[in-house]
Amino acid sequence: MARPIIAVTDSVFPSLDPALAALAHLDPEIRIAKGMAAEDILAVAWDADAILVTYAKLAGDLLRQLSRCKVIGRFGLGVDNIDTRTAAELGIVVTYVPDYCMHEVSDHAMALLLGLARKIALSNKLVQAGRWEMPAVVPLRRLHGQVLGLIGLGNIPRALAPKAKAFGLHVIAHDPYASKDVFGACEVEEVSFETLLARSDFISLHAPLTPATRGLLNAPAFARMKQGAAIVNTARGPLIDEPALVDALERGHLGGAALDVVATEPLPKDSKLLGRDNVILTPHTAFYSVEALEELQTKCATDVARVLGGKPPVYPVKPG
Repeated sequence: MARPIIAVTDSVFPSLDPALAALAHLDPEIRIAKGMAAEDILAVAWDADAILVTYAKLAGDLLRQLSRCKVIGRFGLGVDNIDTRTAAELGIVVTYVPDYCMHEVSDHAMALLLGLARKIALSNKLVQAGRWEMPAVVPLRRLHGQVLGLIGLGNIPRALAPKAKAFGLHVIAHDPYASKDVFGACEVEEVSFETLLARSDFISLHAPLTPATRGLLNAPAFARMKQGAAIVNTARGPLIDEPALVDALERGHLGGAALDVVATEPLPKDSKLLGRDNVILTPHTAFYSVEALEELQTKCATDVARVLGGKPPVYPVKPG
């Protein structure tokens, strides 16, 4: 049997050792693209048996030029950078790793929420500037008894819910795809999207990015939210209409926002989200821990190896 060819389009990892270890029994030829442009990817992947991808775009036109690709493994949770419909038409299996960083992202979301609630970033900024002043950061509200609304009830928000409850937050959620059994198991109150907007003191986004969810939190949605409510986003930046968010912050309708993801990454230097005392920004690091990246590489590569070996993947992606 010929050695399989596995093309790596891009990587953010210190090394690919965990993935290579999971693939070692196949003795593959590994090819790494020199860039994320379509021509760079095709140079190494046109005759590859499998592709490993992180952030590179795999559009339909590119996929149609692959001569024998059987499987694409996505190093990550979402697959909005892959044309999954075209992949399915071509008989290419797409896999991902939906459960690799549940602890990290739910921890990060909770940390951002706490940072907003207690104005940690602003307090640190003032003290670092020599201002030891309580009046500059008041008012602060007791967290216990406030309402956290979760948009989406997948693996990560399910991990977040008990952490939020430990701080005394009442947790509600909207997810049209989650069953009542899931809500019951999480002991989370199921509500409509409109009700979630109206009742939540904090809203944490955990929805996938699809045409239906792009700009989900827009000007009309912000208008229906409580005065002073705050938003946490560790999911996908384009879920939020950023100009509308900035407007709601400037008018004082929203109390704050904590964002690990933004519509354009890296964040443009002239972004109106910068320089605001009620906005916390982190550079898309919610997913990260040493352990999470090792788990991600291992699970992704193992699923690719399963498909190349004629077995079904553990984490297949449905065509979108």
